[in-house]
Amino acid sequence: MEKEVINSIIREGQDYIPEIELYSRPMEFEQQGNYVFVGVRQCGKSYMLYQRIQQLLKEGHSIKEIVYVNFDDERLRQMKAEDFDLILQSYASLNEGKPLLFFDEIQNINGWEHFARRLANQKYQVFITGSNAKMLGRDIATTLGGRYWTRNVYPFTFKEFLGSKNIILDSHWVYSPTLKASVERAFNEYFHFGGFPEVFEVNAKRIWLNELYNKIFFSDLVVRNKIRNEAVLRMTVKRLAESVKQPTAYNRISNLVKSTGLNCQANTVMEYVEFMRDACLLFSLNNYASKFSERETIKKHYFVDNGLLNIFLNDGETSLLENLCAIHLFQKYGEELYYYNKNVEVDFYLPEQHTAIQACYNLSDLQTSEREINALVKLHAFEPLQHALIITKDDETVIQKGNGLTIEVKPIWKWLLE
Repeated sequence: MEKEVINSIIREGQDYIPEIELYSRPMEFEQQGNYVFVGVRQCGKSYMLYQRIQQLLKEGHSIKEIVYVNFDDERLRQMKAEDFDLILQSYASLNEGKPLLFFDEIQNINGWEHFARRLANQKYQVFITGSNAKMLGRDIATTLGGRYWTRNVYPFTFKEFLGSKNIILDSHWVYSPTLKASVERAFNEYFHFGGFPEVFEVNAKRIWLNELYNKIFFSDLVVRNKIRNEAVLRMTVKRLAESVKQPTAYNRISNLVKSTGLNCQANTVMEYVEFMRDACLLFSLNNYASKFSERETIKKHYFVDNGLLNIFLNDGETSLLENLCAIHLFQKYGEELYYYNKNVEVDFYLPEQHTAIQACYNLSDLQTSEREINALVKLHAFEPLQHALIITKDDETVIQKGNGLTIEVKPIWKWLLE
């Protein structure tokens, strides 16, 4: 590896990154913190590096301080761990002082973690992304010894999706027929195809999403975890997608897989689900009302993006609505989010917020409406609620119940923007 190659790569990054047009995503940073960005493939981790660079430039740092290296660059294919110091040497030959270091896909170089730890020990400021195939969130604390902050990066929220399309909303947008119509049209696209930044400009969105899923499947699941029976794994993902609204026991999924003629045990499903969570393909919710042993075996599993879920569904509007509610709540509340299932079934429960939420495509059917409302009323009787909501596709009203409970019915496209 020659120093001139590194010099060229450093200079190229300094030339083009300040000129990249970005939609700024909300993320706060400790002033001298080191960070690793973790998330599903193609969710925008590299763009977070670009955004942080542009933030630092606005704060007064010079572009000459910036060292951005993408280890997917074909010029670095022969690079080894012992070559990492060339980056620091190359910078020192061109500039004085310590650089600000941005490393994209650093896991391509075996032994990267030793270099990353040394940089932190030497008080460099470092920002890292990596493919989930080789570097996952739960590995980072062990690999980097607590020297880095982890930041989860998700596909775009609906608000970010609108911003990327230059649909700017003021505080009274709901009273503007033009803006409201624009939001509803945009939501239909977001609802079915999700929030991956690159899919926004693609016409063949379903094909793009299928290709992305195949990359995740083979690289982040099969190769990383050395899975031999790809057919069982593929069918497990499909059955989980079809069961996305239901509390699901691992035994049930294994039986569904077996019904296709494949041999699959419950412990295999449990292992595969853990791999999917590691790859940020899925996230899981526990039942707030269950015993600890049941929490580990019966969960609700949701996909990290509606576009990825939708490739498995036919006429899956109700599943997509609940999945999108789960995404929104999980990004906001994380491990504080549960579902409730004991004598009453409620889709989402936030005990610290005293909030319960039902997801229902519409309330036009009387039996469906009564079921959703009565579930919230029953929960309120033994877990007093401060907020109760039913999220629908388009319905909007307020329901007053005799026990002092007020239930707000809101369309999802409006709720996501609150």
